[in-house]
Parts: sequence; structure tokens; C-alpha cells
Amino acid sequence: MAVKSIFISGVGGQGTILAGKVITTALVNLGYDVKMSEVHGMAQRGGSVITQIRYGDRVYSPLIEKGRADVLLAFEKLEAARYVEYLSPEGTLIVNDLEMPPASVLVGKEEYPADIVERLKEEIRNMIVVDAVGVAKECGEIRAQNMVLVGVLARVMDWPKDAFVEVIRDVVPAKYVDVNISAFERGWDMGML
Repeated sequence: MAVKSIFISGVGGQGTILAGKVITTALVNLGYDVKMSEVHGMAQRGGSVITQIRYGDRVYSPLIEKGRADVLLAFEKLEAARYVEYLSPEGTLIVNDLEMPPASVLVGKEEYPADIVERLKEEIRNMIVVDAVGVAKECGEIRAQNMVLVGVLARVMDWPKDAFVEVIRDVVPAKYVDVNISAFERGWDMGML
């Protein structure tokens, strides 16, 4: 199989690292060669966090060139705009309909753009906007928004659902397993273009 590329962008504290771990573990379990790269930046202070995942029969580098990602999975709207140049013209943007203003906005130096999703829709053919926070709250844990987004991604990529449920059982602390599986399954149901 040809190499596929997933670019994940988010803000520190959103669970992007756990999402990356679930995705890569499931793909390894499915028999793919998988490479992953993470950049944490100022994650502890709400800064940008990116994860690049490439998988296929044989992968030599985890790094994704601009314009080559099959999917951009953005945990926040501004992070989608910041990294959209990595998405291929045929790729899919999955974006969490969430605003987490960066420090420059919080201190009044800049304004958060009001129409990010509308502008992205003008240039992206395949786009899914997800209220992952709302769904996670309905599942009983706001922090499970990452698994909502992983569920959407898994459906878009046509990955087997059971492989991800199994990994969630293995890597998520026991008291959060059920809510995370529920969030994943809700995302899975939303992952159709």
C-alpha cells in the first residue's frame, strides 16, 4: 500500500499526544510500518502541539511535506488555519469547532479571527467540522474530545473500528475507558463526508 500521511495539530492539554499514541498503536497492530514525529513546543503553556504520522508497507520518515498530508486533524480552529498548507489538495480537513485563543490574543495584542471555518471552506474540498467538545460533554468527560476526533479520523480513513477500541482499552486509564470508547464511537458515527 502507498504511504498515507496524517498531520495532527492542537494546543497543549487537548490530548493530541494520547490521540497520536492510540492512532499509531492501532496502525502497528494492523500490520503497517508506522513512523511518528511529535513537536510539543510550549505545550505546557497552551502552545501549539503537532504530531505527524505516516504509515504504509514501508515508511522511511515521519515528516510530512507541505501539500502532502492525506488528513489534517485539527483540535482547534486556529491550528487548522496555521497548518492547512500541509494538506494535499485531495486531502480531508477534520477540524474541532473550538476556539482556544493563544497568548497574543489573551493579552490583547491580536484578535482571534472570526471567520476561520468559512475561509477554510472556501479552499478545502473535503472538510468535516466537529463539535468534539459538545459530544465529549454528552459522553460525560470533556477531555474525551480527542477520542471523538480520533473516531472521525478512523471512519474517514476506513480503519477497522475494533482495532481502535482495543487500543483505547489498553492505553487509557481504566476509569476513563468507557467514556473514551463512547466518545470514539460517537466520532466514528460522524466521520462520513
